[in-house]
Amino acid sequence: MTLLIKYTLIYGIVLMLVALGGCFSEHSGIINIALEGIMVIGGVMGLLVLVNLPPEISAFAKVFLCMAVAGLSGLAYSALLAFASINLKADQTIGGTALNLLATAVALVLVKRYNTTTQSPKLTFVNADFLFNIGPITVNWFLVVGVVLLIVSMVVLYKTRFGMRLMACGEHPQAADSVGINVYRMRWAGVLISGFLGGLGGLAYIVPAVQIWNFEGGVTGMGFLALAVMIFGQWKPGRIFLAAMFFAVFKALANIYDSTFLSALNMTKEVYNMMPFLASMVILAFTSKNSRAPKAEGIPYDKGQR
Repeated sequence: MTLLIKYTLIYGIVLMLVALGGCFSEHSGIINIALEGIMVIGGVMGLLVLVNLPPEISAFAKVFLCMAVAGLSGLAYSALLAFASINLKADQTIGGTALNLLATAVALVLVKRYNTTTQSPKLTFVNADFLFNIGPITVNWFLVVGVVLLIVSMVVLYKTRFGMRLMACGEHPQAADSVGINVYRMRWAGVLISGFLGGLGGLAYIVPAVQIWNFEGGVTGMGFLALAVMIFGQWKPGRIFLAAMFFAVFKALANIYDSTFLSALNMTKEVYNMMPFLASMVILAFTSKNSRAPKAEGIPYDKGQR
């Protein structure tokens, strides 16, 4: 049970962070299919900082710098989606898919360049500074940061002028523009916030659970699963948190199946790895009818149209 809670918290916070990122982007009117790629970029840049920091640096500084670089790297990468979708009015789905494909290639080049002697796509690191214990359960600092960001997201979206304006741009951008809201600026803000949270989520997925990561597989589909969490959570931070924890339980089973009663079922790890994606397909098939996405998401805004 302790291991199940540990891995559920690890994966739940990752899914929540990335889904919150998608929530901000889609509330502004931009579909962020590129969350998978943003996670990869955030993960690889954060890890490269981690493995290159001097050993005498404090644990707090190490954690802060890695998180900051991961988030800012994701933010910078998401700017490509923002420019293509908002300024060039390109198809958001195609642009996001292209960025997903590019991200894994960029990560492989960077990691192989770093590993000059082996040309391996793997990075080895020490994650002890990111972990601490609460009783018998090992948790990580991403959990603390994630809870704080969840509360901040709820306040920003529903209690601030910025949040109200952001959601207005995703519901009816023409009406928002008519009262003086700069739709382009708000959509840029939504995508950049999405990139920061996605990049942070990429590092949160890799660091707490393992000490070696192969970038050939990117982040193994967690960005796409986060999209399902966002939809199942109805684009609302509180529901997204609950949906993330629900899907995280299925993901956690892949890490503990051989140490619990599940080992008697004689199913391989790959079967358990598929469970969250199968669950997302089944759940979305039954709930998508009642999903209410922002009305203007995916539609490029043209100031000249009314």
